Amino acid sequence: MRIAVTGSSGKLGSVVARELRAAGHHVIGMDRVGERAPDFVRVDLTDYGQVVDALTAVGDTHDGLDALVHLAAIPAPGLAPDVATFHNNMATTFNVFWAATRLGIDRIVYASSETVLGLPFDVPPPYVPVDEEYPARPESVYSLVKHLEEQLAIELVRWNPTLSITALRFSNVMWPEDYAAFPYDADARERKWNLWGYIDARDGAHAVERALEVAPVGFDRFIIAAADTVTTRPNAELLAEVFPDVPIRAEGGRDGIGEHTTLLSIDKARRLLGYNPTHSWRDGR
Repeated sequence: MRIAVTGSSGKLGSVVARELRAAGHHVIGMDRVGERAPDFVRVDLTDYGQVVDALTAVGDTHDGLDALVHLAAIPAPGLAPDVATFHNNMATTFNVFWAATRLGIDRIVYASSETVLGLPFDVPPPYVPVDEEYPARPESVYSLVKHLEEQLAIELVRWNPTLSITALRFSNVMWPEDYAAFPYDADARERKWNLWGYIDARDGAHAVERALEVAPVGFDRFIIAAADTVTTRPNAELLAEVFPDVPIRAEGGRDGIGEHTTLLSIDKARRLLGYNPTHSWRDGR
């Protein structure tokens, strides 16, 4: 496929672009910053005119696209003033989605976020493992935008019956060099904010590729996390210490949860996308 990847200079985007190219796709990276390259275009995605132009054609770099992977954003709460985060991220996503639909690009995969699940879980989750079944619980402006983006996607696919938009609720993205800081064993509360979850960027790229290949028309959302947690401490111990009153939704109750199995359920992504994370900070230890 001919695929535009916005945010291609970012932590996840750079790996997604690399892995999609390795899989044989023609990838055009788009970002506000980045090194000059034949397959990269500098674009201010808050400028709708630039977005339309870049998705239509750029010189001899491309003359049309089959799919869009939208990863560009201020990537977390607290990196910019709240109003700047809202204005940048909401405008960017609207511009990209709207331009794509105008141009007939009918396959979109984009980065939603685990934060819509209620992070940092200062209010405990409704149950564990958390999944996609309960309503969004944004607790920051960053998360609010992610929720609004999902609502935007729902309406766009209703208006455009051939359109496919897939929201991937990525967990905390890690590169292999980040694993030097693992495991997070000293204080169970240090990483309780996302139920001790993470995602290796290479598995994040795998999820993107699977969604591009198999997602049907319409909208759907998926939690994308590693298969394990960031700690060697067993889940039963973590939950008893930090979330003792949170209900367990697993066959067998507390005993039905794996010792180190992710508490950010990836069952739906496994079942419907064929997502199969294979990287862990435990590799080679």
